[in-house]
Amino acid sequence: MKKELIVAIDGPSGAGKSTLSKRLAGELGYINIDTGAMYRAFALAARNEGVDPADEAGLALLCPQVLIEFSREDGQEKVFLNGEDVTTKIRTPEISLLTSRIAACPAVRHTMVDLQRRMGAKGGVVLEGRDIGTVVFPKAEVKFFLVATPEERGRRRYEELKAKGLEVGLDQTIAEVEKRDADDSSRAEGPLLQADDAIPIDTTRMTIDEVLAEMLRVVQRVLAAEREAEI
Repeated sequence: MKKELIVAIDGPSGAGKSTLSKRLAGELGYINIDTGAMYRAFALAARNEGVDPADEAGLALLCPQVLIEFSREDGQEKVFLNGEDVTTKIRTPEISLLTSRIAACPAVRHTMVDLQRRMGAKGGVVLEGRDIGTVVFPKAEVKFFLVATPEERGRRRYEELKAKGLEVGLDQTIAEVEKRDADDSSRAEGPLLQADDAIPIDTTRMTIDEVLAEMLRVVQRVLAAEREAEI
């Protein structure tokens, strides 16, 4: 019997998924699988190869040529695309917007979902994305759906990009967040949706530590129930 849980964290861009999935995985001793980074890496590969995001046949041909790997170095999680460290390259506004278009391609989604399922099948994982609890692992034992206002999510994204030395405007960043919301929610393949059994958390006025504490309470409650069921 599987002793460790599959924890799914879904929600729109800027709600805190990436930070919280890393923190939660660390607290639980689980593996963190950043599914958003996987799609971003694929989007970068498509851009590098000159494949138009609307060219589904071209994207399908690219799928078997893309190798995405994760590693942890000096306490930092790294993303590699065909052996190259692309951790920073996949976090630009250009790649963010391109990712939503690339992720709508059925061939890309099927490839990424298959890889995510293989990575997380044995449990002991925290996965974050937009369709983890609805498509990738609909039977995950714990599901969270993080939200925050577009203004707050745009502000967070703006501060993150400024800290990296990128020249961006706050209004433009908020507009890009709202556009990505619309793209993610309206796509035919794996749209951004809250699973019926997901626990919603509005992070707008909460600190990361406060959200993490709430998530840990939920996970510990589920673990206790699992142990009780085994007796």
